[in-house]
Amino acid sequence: MTTDPEVELLWREQDREPRPGLSLGRIVRAAIEVADAEGLEGLSMRKVADRLGFTTMSLYRHVPGRDQLVDLMVDEVHAERASAPEEPAGGRGWRVRLEAAVREGWRLRLRHPWLAEVRGTRHLPGPNAIAYYDHLLSTLVDTGLAPSEVIAVVGMLGRFVDAEALTLVETRREERRSGVSEQEWWGGRDALYERLDRFPTLSRLWAEGGWDHPEDSFEFGLRRQLDGVEALIRERDESRDERAGCLECGTPLEPAPSGRPRVYCSRACQQRAYRKRRSG
Repeated sequence: MTTDPEVELLWREQDREPRPGLSLGRIVRAAIEVADAEGLEGLSMRKVADRLGFTTMSLYRHVPGRDQLVDLMVDEVHAERASAPEEPAGGRGWRVRLEAAVREGWRLRLRHPWLAEVRGTRHLPGPNAIAYYDHLLSTLVDTGLAPSEVIAVVGMLGRFVDAEALTLVETRREERRSGVSEQEWWGGRDALYERLDRFPTLSRLWAEGGWDHPEDSFEFGLRRQLDGVEALIRERDESRDERAGCLECGTPLEPAPSGRPRVYCSRACQQRAYRKRRSG
């Protein structure tokens, strides 16, 4: 088997229980505490060492550097999902399962907003992060989407969650830096608001209460993205080769004489499929 020191570090069994002295598990957990409090920009090997009461150099006997430590941190927080009991998926439709999995990722970022700051394409995933990714893929694999589409949908939703979480990160960073809350900062921008009446569309939406009760950007975005995925799955259902068989029972289909290709062998199968979709 090919060996890679960074992969070996990330995929080896971690000590989950506290133990005396310095260990890789203690280092990772202390680093998570620093990042939770100060964001990823506030994370340094020195701060982790200070929190543990050891010298900075002593950390390097366990982890090569900050980049590798961040990868370990990401996988460690994904273990929070692995330790939580999963609801049985039997009988639940793809949309319910996918939405639940995405919300799980969102809750993880609410607890650890710095996750959204882990940018770039060359961060190695660990076993817990891969398990979560595999779970996301599993919600779509039997929907009729092409394998590349399944991967693309999961990637799209992951980027959406990170973008929403990054807004929270940036807000908290500015509040820490300035000591002024977001609401207070925007509340003091009267000189700006006095100049906005020259913009008719903005003024109309303002007058009609568009900003009085704003949409929750995560909830709104998640619903709209899932609607788009549902439309794509429906499109794949309708364009499926009718010779492949009924979508509900698999019975071979006779070609339709004209019009839209057939996807169900009978009205009964079509109704059963409709009821499943509504209940799922």
